[in-house]
Amino acid sequence: MRSFGTYGRVRPEQHYIVPRTTEVADFINRVKAGRYIVLFAPRQTGKTTFFRLALNTLTAEDPTYFPILLDFQTMRSATSSVFYSRFYQMICMQIESVFEKHRGAPSEALTQFLADTTLTDDFSMLLFFKQLASFLDSDSHKDVPAFKRVVLLIDEFDGIPKTVISNFLYSLRQIYLSDEMQCPYSVGIVGVRSIAQLNYDRSVSPFNIQDEFKLPNFTLEQVQELFQQYTNEMGQAFAPEVIASIHKQTAGQPFLVNRFGQILTEALDIPKTETFTMAHFSKAHAQLLEEDNTNLTHLITNIRRDRRFETLLMRITAAEESVHFSLRNELISALFTYGVITKGADGLCEILNPIYLYCILQTFKPLINGLEYQYLPEDTDAGFSDYLTPAGHIDLVSLLDNFRDFIGRAGFQILQVPDMPRESVGRHLLLAYLDQFVKLVGGVMHIEVQTGRGRMDLIITHNQRKYIVETKVWRGASRYQAGKKQLAAYLKLEGVRKGYYVVFGHRIEPEPRLETETVEGVKIRSYVIPVIQELPSTL
Repeated sequence: MRSFGTYGRVRPEQHYIVPRTTEVADFINRVKAGRYIVLFAPRQTGKTTFFRLALNTLTAEDPTYFPILLDFQTMRSATSSVFYSRFYQMICMQIESVFEKHRGAPSEALTQFLADTTLTDDFSMLLFFKQLASFLDSDSHKDVPAFKRVVLLIDEFDGIPKTVISNFLYSLRQIYLSDEMQCPYSVGIVGVRSIAQLNYDRSVSPFNIQDEFKLPNFTLEQVQELFQQYTNEMGQAFAPEVIASIHKQTAGQPFLVNRFGQILTEALDIPKTETFTMAHFSKAHAQLLEEDNTNLTHLITNIRRDRRFETLLMRITAAEESVHFSLRNELISALFTYGVITKGADGLCEILNPIYLYCILQTFKPLINGLEYQYLPEDTDAGFSDYLTPAGHIDLVSLLDNFRDFIGRAGFQILQVPDMPRESVGRHLLLAYLDQFVKLVGGVMHIEVQTGRGRMDLIITHNQRKYIVETKVWRGASRYQAGKKQLAAYLKLEGVRKGYYVVFGHRIEPEPRLETETVEGVKIRSYVIPVIQELPSTL
C-alpha cells in the first residue's frame, strides 16, 4: 500500500506521486536538444523527485541515453583536490549502477579506462568526458545499442565548494560550445540558489549557456489526480471542495499538499468507509498550522535570518500596492529563494500561500502584546464565553463590537506594542484577539486569501458554522466601498449569507464608521476602526 510522502525522496513504488506529464515532456525535449538545464527552487518542492522521474522516462523511451546522477550535498567544505576525487568516485559508482541495471557489466576496456583515470582539476575532467564518450559509444552488448549520449544530473549543486565553482562551470561551458562530440550531451543542475547567487567572485557568469527550467507548484488538476490515486487504491473518496481547499491553502506547494494527505489518511484515524469532508479538512488544517513539520520550521527559520525581512513582509501583507518584485533586490531575492514570496500576475510581491501568511503573522506577533487584560470590558461575566449565544454559536457582532471598543480603551498604548510596524498593529491585534477567543471556545481559524496583499480574510469555523471576517487598511472611500463588493462576491462563492468587514484607519484624524447593509444580496457589517492615537505628551 502506498502513502503520501514528505520524508525525504518520494518513490513511485512507495508513494502517491504527481506524474507531471507536461513538465516531464518539456524536460525530455530539452535533453534531446542537448541543452544544459538549470532548476533552482526552494527545498521540498519536488525537484529531485521530478528529475529522477524524467530521466527514468527518458531512458525507458530511448536506452541510448546514459544517465549519471550526482549529489553535491556533502561537498561544501572539500578542497579542490578532494572535490574532484569524490566527483570521480561518484561518477564511477553511477556508471557501474547503470550497467548493472541495463546490461550486466561494462566492457573490459571501459573498466580499465576507469581504473586508470584520476581527476584532479577541471582540465582533467574535460579530458575524462571526452574519452568516456568514445568508450560508451563502442561498448555494445549483443543486440543492445551502444550508449550515445551522457546526461549528467547534479542535485544539491549549492554544495559545490567556492574554490571550484567558476572553473567547473567554465569547463562545462567549454564542452557545450565544442564542435566535437558533446559529452556530457546534456547537463541538469539542481539546487536552491541560482548560479548568480553562487558566483561568489561576482564576475560575469561562467555559465551563460544555461537553459532555465521552471518547475511550478501543483495545479488544482494535479492535486485532484494525486488524491484520486489514493481513492483508486483505498476506495475512500474526497469531497471536491476538500481538494479545492487544500489547493487554495497550499497554492499547490508539494510538501504541504502531501502533508495534508498524510494527516487526513493517517493521523486523524478516519474510518475508510467515510468520505473526507470539510469538517475533516478543518481538523487537518488546524493540525498542520500548529505542528512543527520540516517545511514550516524551515519557513520560520528563514524569515528570521534577517531583521529586515519582517519589515518587508509586513509591507507586503498590509499594502494593496505591495512591493515591486525584483530579484535584483537582495531581500526580495532571498525571500524568493527560500520560497516565502512569489511574483504576482501584476508584477508585485505576494506571500506564496495562505498557510505561510498565517505562520508569518504568528511568527512576528508579540507573544504578549501587553494589552490582553484590556480585551474584555470590566462588566464581563463569563469571559469570552459571553460572546456565545444560548444555542452555542458565536455572536460575532458583539465580539467585533467589543474589539472596536477595546481599541478605544487601549488608546495610545497600541503604539507601544513591541516590534510591531505601525500599519500592521491593528490587524495583528485583531488576529491575536480572535485567535485567543476561537481557541477558548473550541473553534478553528485560518487565513483564506492567497496573496496576502492588503486584503486578509479570516475564516472561523465553529459548531458547524462558518464566519468570514475581511480586514483591510483604509486607502480611501472608493476602495472602502469596493472592498464591500469584493467581500460580497467572496461570501456568495463560499455560500455564506453574512460577512464582516473590518478596516483600520491610520489617518491623523480617522473617521470611525459602523454600517450594516445588504450588498449584492448578502448582509455585511462594516467597521472603520481608528488605531492611531496621539500620545499624552502631544495633547
